[in-house]
Amino acid sequence: MRTEYNNPAMDPSGFVLLSDYVPHIIQEIRYFSTYNFIGERIDGYEEPCAILTIEAARAMKSVCNELFVQGYRVKVFDAYRPACAVKHFVLWGIEDQDIRMKPYFYPDLQKQELFSKGYIAKRSSHSRGSTIDLTLLDMKTGKETDMGSPFDLFDEKSHPDYKGITDEQYENRMILQNVMVRNGFQPLDCEWWHFTLKNEPYPDTYFEFPVSSQYLKR
Repeated sequence: MRTEYNNPAMDPSGFVLLSDYVPHIIQEIRYFSTYNFIGERIDGYEEPCAILTIEAARAMKSVCNELFVQGYRVKVFDAYRPACAVKHFVLWGIEDQDIRMKPYFYPDLQKQELFSKGYIAKRSSHSRGSTIDLTLLDMKTGKETDMGSPFDLFDEKSHPDYKGITDEQYENRMILQNVMVRNGFQPLDCEWWHFTLKNEPYPDTYFEFPVSSQYLKR
């Protein structure tokens, strides 16, 4: 029997593990690891698994099937992100003097600029459960496709329409973007890896439950 929740933001009943819908998905959940722009595991990430709303997972199944035919698998860096994780980002940006990961993720920006330039939001669409960060893996080479910049590089070169990259890198971005848009997702203007389901089921709810397969089963 499913648990009854007094707080709607703690109710995971509309969410699923993405791997249940796309068994061949590749997951590298960066905020569960220490290899991210802060340099430590982020609050709320109890397991390295991608969780999405049922509607977004269904759309991603169509995305992945289409890309699979083209010779690609999808690699996910982040999906549902609890509100406490976003709070972790904000407190780090305001109070924490630690910039140990600056050379890797924001070499040309100051920490405070990550917010003013839109790379980090004080309320994230990820917390609504229908946003995903992803890239492509070429099944011929077994490697990620070259997108011209790595995931979470906070820089102008990560903007999807940035022209200072090679034709091949730009084409790779457009392969991903075109399939995502065709299947109902909307891109973000400053991050080639970030997409939100247009008709997301919870546009006004910022969920707080942890990233945990066990929590989904409660």
